[in-house]
Amino acid sequence: MLALHHSNSSSSPLIPRSSNGSRGEAVPGVALEMSQRGNLTASAVMVVVLPMTLGIVSNIVALFILANAYWLQRRRSKATFLLYATSLVVTDFMGHVIPGALVLKLYLSGGVQPEDSSASDGMCQFLGGSMVFFGLCPLFLGCAMAAERCLGVTKPLLHSSLVTSTRTKMCLSAIWLAALCVALLPYLQLGSYTYQDPGTWCFIQVLSDIHEADVAFVLLFSGLGLSSLAAAVVCNTISGLTLVLARIRRKPGSHHSAKSHDIEMVVQLVGITVTSCICWCPLLIVGLMSAIRSYTGSIGEDLPNYKILLVMGVRLATWNQILDPWVYILLRRTVLRKIYLIAKCQAGQGGNLFGCLDSTSPTESEKNEVNQA
Repeated sequence: MLALHHSNSSSSPLIPRSSNGSRGEAVPGVALEMSQRGNLTASAVMVVVLPMTLGIVSNIVALFILANAYWLQRRRSKATFLLYATSLVVTDFMGHVIPGALVLKLYLSGGVQPEDSSASDGMCQFLGGSMVFFGLCPLFLGCAMAAERCLGVTKPLLHSSLVTSTRTKMCLSAIWLAALCVALLPYLQLGSYTYQDPGTWCFIQVLSDIHEADVAFVLLFSGLGLSSLAAAVVCNTISGLTLVLARIRRKPGSHHSAKSHDIEMVVQLVGITVTSCICWCPLLIVGLMSAIRSYTGSIGEDLPNYKILLVMGVRLATWNQILDPWVYILLRRTVLRKIYLIAKCQAGQGGNLFGCLDSTSPTESEKNEVNQA
């Protein structure tokens, strides 16, 4: 998915003719109007293309780092986490390319007007299903990653006996299949996809002509998304508290390298969960409220406001696919260690950044100090 904006012929005010009504004197005004429309369309397309490009580049960089780390990592718990993280990045990447290409096509064609909403019904169904599928998959994957790490931190022996590479791949397949089944429900007449204002994207029917099936579909979509986020928050909280208690109870001089891997993974999971909550909760909540109020007929004059909130919600959800890879890229131990050493060096050298950059090759004692921190 990508940020959704729109600019059509009605967005620019008409240039009035001169008082004498001459058609010849109206030509410069029309030309100016057409020029303004062209500039608006070009700027709108750039607003779509730039986030899409940023998301694709971010996911490719993260995918390269994850693939390299996966093949070098021999610890089973770390390898399992990397497999989940790689799947998340691949899903985010496909979520940019597939729906993004369709939205861009609608942009360039000027969008679909309400009276022509059935003109591209097949495209709308596919685009709506893609947005639901690529929306649920990251939330499901984040929940699965948090649950796996919670089991690994709290019950390491049980984790080592239950979690294997084969079972992890089976879990990933089940997650993708579950999201696909939800996205295909409108084809079974449970819910529907429709063009959303301003006609350049498709999503679940939530604002007009709402039926019981539409409310049930929105409730299922939002309920699954919010439940996944809540479960991830609970699992990450348990993992974090367990690691903190283990750090407090650890005897001085004891070996703790294994715990440092767990801390790194939990920190990354917390970052992913916080990002998902910020980006997805507005769309999930607004979509559910819109459907309920439309079905009960209480939306009334608030309909334009809900249209705006829905567009803002999907724009914000788009940034989840852009930020997810950067959470992993920036919250790795090597990056955090570098930041820690630079901050420590700056504190000791009175803010001399360039001198710190030249002297931040960590020694073994400094690595141990960073791990303890």
